[in-house]
Amino acid sequence: MRLTSGAPWVVALAALLVTGCAAPRIESPAVAAAQPTSAASNPTFNPTDMAWIQLEIPLTESVLALTDLAPTRTGNPSVLALASKVAADQRQQLAGLKGLLSEAGLPSTNVHEGHDMPGMVTASDLLIAQQLNDGPFDKLFRKHLTDFLTQSLLVAKGEQTSGANESTKRYAKDLSVARGATLAGLK
Repeated sequence: MRLTSGAPWVVALAALLVTGCAAPRIESPAVAAAQPTSAASNPTFNPTDMAWIQLEIPLTESVLALTDLAPTRTGNPSVLALASKVAADQRQQLAGLKGLLSEAGLPSTNVHEGHDMPGMVTASDLLIAQQLNDGPFDKLFRKHLTDFLTQSLLVAKGEQTSGANESTKRYAKDLSVARGATLAGLK
């Protein structure tokens, strides 16, 4: 199912978490010294915060898989530069998202594994991209990047509107600014 507006995303993602989509918590080294707490007992994170974090991580990882293909699929200097910049930005943003995941006490398990969602570069998308070179790859790369950035902005808006954790809402805003600038540069 493809959702396209902010409010349904918030409701759908919250419903996924409430109905038990999340696996047990896995501690990161940063929180290993602290007394473990579950995300359900952490009142500073509401279902929207948790759903947003758990969605943005696989979305970001999926676009990184696409950027990693660029050096072997195209010789276009502008696409190579874009892929390099996007990869660096997304790796930095991914680190921040994983920090929020840990802070929320959520598992590192991808609860969206195998899902075909707007903005997600799927395994089949990557297989197609691996078969393309130069112009056709460049076109597909820009399309998937545009879809990713557009969807990321949409769900970040939902987090900023309906989230409870101030750090997460602030990160969603910062991420929106950065990703919005990248999207504007594509047009």
